[in-house]
Amino acid sequence: MKFLKPASPLAPHKNASVKPWKVAIIDDEQQVHAVTQMVLRNTQVDEQPIEFLNAYSAEEGLRLFQDHPDIALAFIDVIMETDNAGLELIHQIRNDLQNHATRIVLRTGQPGTAPEETVIRSYDINDYKSKTELTDTKLKTCVYSSIRSYRDIVTIEASKRGMQKVIAASDSVLRSQTLYQFGNAILSHTVQLLGIKTAEMYLVSQHIDLFGDAELILLAATGDEVKLNNKWDTDILPTDVKQAIIDTLASQQSSVTEEVFIGYYHTDENTRSVLYTRFRAEHNAVQDEILKLFAANITLIFQNLHSREHIQETQKELLLVLGDAIEQRSKETGSHVRRVALMCELMALKLGQTSEYAEMLRHASPLHDIGKIGIPETILHKPGKLDDAEWEIMKTHAQIGYDLLKDSTRTIAKMGARIALSHHEHWDGNGYPSGLKGADIPLEGRIVAIIDVIDALGSERAYKKPWQENDIIQYVSERSGKQFDPAMVEAALSLFDNFRDIRHHFPDHTSH
Repeated sequence: MKFLKPASPLAPHKNASVKPWKVAIIDDEQQVHAVTQMVLRNTQVDEQPIEFLNAYSAEEGLRLFQDHPDIALAFIDVIMETDNAGLELIHQIRNDLQNHATRIVLRTGQPGTAPEETVIRSYDINDYKSKTELTDTKLKTCVYSSIRSYRDIVTIEASKRGMQKVIAASDSVLRSQTLYQFGNAILSHTVQLLGIKTAEMYLVSQHIDLFGDAELILLAATGDEVKLNNKWDTDILPTDVKQAIIDTLASQQSSVTEEVFIGYYHTDENTRSVLYTRFRAEHNAVQDEILKLFAANITLIFQNLHSREHIQETQKELLLVLGDAIEQRSKETGSHVRRVALMCELMALKLGQTSEYAEMLRHASPLHDIGKIGIPETILHKPGKLDDAEWEIMKTHAQIGYDLLKDSTRTIAKMGARIALSHHEHWDGNGYPSGLKGADIPLEGRIVAIIDVIDALGSERAYKKPWQENDIIQYVSERSGKQFDPAMVEAALSLFDNFRDIRHHFPDHTSH
């Protein structure tokens, strides 16, 4: 039995770091292998040498393609184990292995056995030659044209895959309104398209606001050293990289060495950007120039996207501040609304809601008591129990909050209106203001209802000490099916460890 030869000694590599083109010779005649390799032994295409892979049957040839999906060119004999062994192998390569990039030249010692027109029409091959036709010159010409064709196909495929990533990331940006997935996809695509062998790349922008305060923004990052972290800001930059970027912003000068390319771009009066690239292999001036164009143009896109995101984040932050202000007017100093927001988000996810719904609930929940702005301070600040008349006035805060928000067309405000109106409704119908029962109470109202109580019981108030966790659990459990939706109770109890962590990170702060 003959064995596969993974590489031929007839193809020495002058530079081990240069990746060779793989050329497969699949033929049952030893002499064909020897002659082909002798003719092509010193051939280089685009300054890359050739590495020969040898197989002596269709069966061995199939294993060769399974082990080496990146074969650039294959010379395949028609007749080996059977009269159609070569044709069957081509069918397997193209259909079973789904390899459509490798250039295939079919060779035969018996031209009349398989008619040329029929073979070319029926099989995905690039040429069909009699072995006697392939003289030295024709063989070399065939190799040059086939490998360059393979190179172009691979480049197009790589570009196509990269563009698919960009399109997918663009869709992700539109859906989630985050920037970094989009930036990473474009960064990866640019690297792939240029054939740049990078270890890591970072694109950082510095924006100076109206008051002269500078903010560093991480727009994109990709490579070996990029940390997978939920936190996406310049804190994930390695110390040396961050310092190099800061130095570049200070000097306002680009710099290039064999290992690192640092591009500086002043895109407008208030924005400057730095593209930091550490290379794994040699790079050329053309690649550097395209990187410069990439960074300058993508920074302009990100400025517009970041401005939109900045406005949205500002709005969300103001909602938290507003929620805090309402709590402080009620003399409930602390981090209640921030904890409620995070706990509500966890609850929504636990209940199987989408991340979009959970995020919206996190931003809308601070508005749950916004109606208290219309309640007299004599009632809000009363140290003892409210009388019946005062309690009726206090209950109006649900309707007041709804009336304040109901006319808004913004999703967060619309959800906030529903929460304000419904978070004091009870599962058994004994709540207020509308006496809604069961699933008639909006889901967001049912979630906020139990979270608001859990956090309030665990917080210190002017009229009470914080409850122990076991007492809170008992209280909530006893009111399952009465005040609270049983599904909400089950979900909340399963998340108590998470709630404890949130309380630890956002403790109450008391004022004196």
